[in-house]
Amino acid sequence: MNEGKPGTPGASEGPDGDFELARPNRTPSPGTGPDGDYELSGPLAGSGHWDTPAGPATTGPYDASTGSGVAYADPPADDTAEPAEARGATTTGAKVSATPAAPGTEAADTPAPAQGATPDLTAATPAPGTEAPAPVPAQPHPTPLHDPDPYSTPPYGEPGPWAPAPPVQHPATTPAHGVAVSASEAAPAAPVVQDAPVVDPWARYDPWAAPASAPLQQAEPVEEDVKRRRGRRRRALITGALVIALVSGVAGGVVGVQLERNGGIGAVELPQAGVEAPDRDPDSVAGIAAQALPSVVTLHVSGGGSAGTGTGFVLDDRGHILTNDHVVEPAGEDGEITVTFHSGDTAEATVVGRDSGYDLAVVRVKGVRGLSPLPLGNSDNVQVGDPVVAIGAPFDLAGTVTSGIISARERPITAGGEKGDGSDVSYVDALQTDAPINPGNSGGPLLDGKGRVIGINSAIRSADGGLDPEGGQSGSIGLGFAIPINQGKRVAEELIRSGKATHPVIGITLDMQYSGDGARVAAEGSDGGPAVSTAGPGAKAGIRSGDVITKVDGRPVHSGEELIVKTRAHRPGDELELTLERDGKERTVSLVLGSSDGD
Repeated sequence: MNEGKPGTPGASEGPDGDFELARPNRTPSPGTGPDGDYELSGPLAGSGHWDTPAGPATTGPYDASTGSGVAYADPPADDTAEPAEARGATTTGAKVSATPAAPGTEAADTPAPAQGATPDLTAATPAPGTEAPAPVPAQPHPTPLHDPDPYSTPPYGEPGPWAPAPPVQHPATTPAHGVAVSASEAAPAAPVVQDAPVVDPWARYDPWAAPASAPLQQAEPVEEDVKRRRGRRRRALITGALVIALVSGVAGGVVGVQLERNGGIGAVELPQAGVEAPDRDPDSVAGIAAQALPSVVTLHVSGGGSAGTGTGFVLDDRGHILTNDHVVEPAGEDGEITVTFHSGDTAEATVVGRDSGYDLAVVRVKGVRGLSPLPLGNSDNVQVGDPVVAIGAPFDLAGTVTSGIISARERPITAGGEKGDGSDVSYVDALQTDAPINPGNSGGPLLDGKGRVIGINSAIRSADGGLDPEGGQSGSIGLGFAIPINQGKRVAEELIRSGKATHPVIGITLDMQYSGDGARVAAEGSDGGPAVSTAGPGAKAGIRSGDVITKVDGRPVHSGEELIVKTRAHRPGDELELTLERDGKERTVSLVLGSSDGD
């Protein structure tokens, strides 16, 4: 645009006050400016618009079939823009000035070639004073490339508000005065515009132009960063591992639930050891129990309004069974005793003999064959710590086997005494064991490590401090007592032979109320007679009333019960050595034990 700027030499002012620039000529002409520049005429004016001819042809819309109407044109986008003629475009009826306008005059209008006609590039504007050449006749309008569009769709019909403008042609180059333009020079040079270049959007659109035929090129691969590639691979691996772990966990959980609910895929079979021989080492607890159980029986006793359960073991093949006296006591004179063997067979039994002082009894079963007696050991060989096995029917649980050790020897105990007259009190120089013994074990065997009987289980210490063969209903506290088998053997033989057992005696009466250390001889006998029996073993040894016996065979005694226990641990006729005190002096005497019929 040149509004507000001084005119350029060689340019004329148009009707609207703008300066018109003449198209430059290739040779100097009288129309050149003072500085020798070419003058632009025709299409470029000071305002940048094309001149339009007056008349009806310039007012109506553009007609594609006749090429008449208003011609639209914009200035080139830049100085290097290709002219319309070079692109094959045609003018649409606009007129350009063929001669430069003199100062103060209007430029003469020369009609542009009709649409579709080939402009005469050799025609030149006559010089001043010469005649203008005859006008070039118009060429016939060519047939359109396409049939008329009945729907008036752009670009064949009237342009819509969004449709692009119809194609246009730049005006032909006007040669200088009197200079003919050859066909090779028909393409004009780009005009020089002093203002900033204006972009022509319509110049870039040509629906009739041939499509670009430039070959496509394949883009070069971009070299990928090694660290990024490794990072992506690592993330992919981690993601895959997490997905696999998640899927595996879910699948495993589902399978596990199904297996738990349905009991597994098939039958469940757990590993198990094969069948082994039942034989065990004869010296083991299992070996001892296997050998002894067939010879141990359970006794069920009833009579006199009471009943009880105990244990016994076979002494010989004639059916004699040894047990405790307090086990068969409820049967009395007319009670019943039933013996149950380990095989489950049962038989009726009768009492052969019993002794309350030793708490031993022998019963016999008849009509039973194949009995296997238990071997008897020697209780004098037992030492503290030796392993032992107890067998019985605690709380009527027949065939119960327990094991332990010998925890003490020659433990003096007394049991019974429910009658109050002392006739049912038993005095035992017992073996103490921690093998569990409970009510029902009474009369059962206590076996050594070779399966031999070394004692008869008789009493337990209860939690309340009492000592009774069937006391301590609270159960074993690890203090059980057994009659030594040496004493049991002698008593059992006497009971089988005569039905009675003999007791060794000293022939003295003891003061059971004495609280001092030792056993003191009473002042008189229980029947009011002398405390030392006349012609008895004690009288022969020189024992007197009031003497205190402190030792038996050199072993201390602390009470009258202990002296009785120590005495009954021997056989009648055994010789004893007693240590006693009299008038503050100690002396030792010897005597031979007598016997009694169990009184």
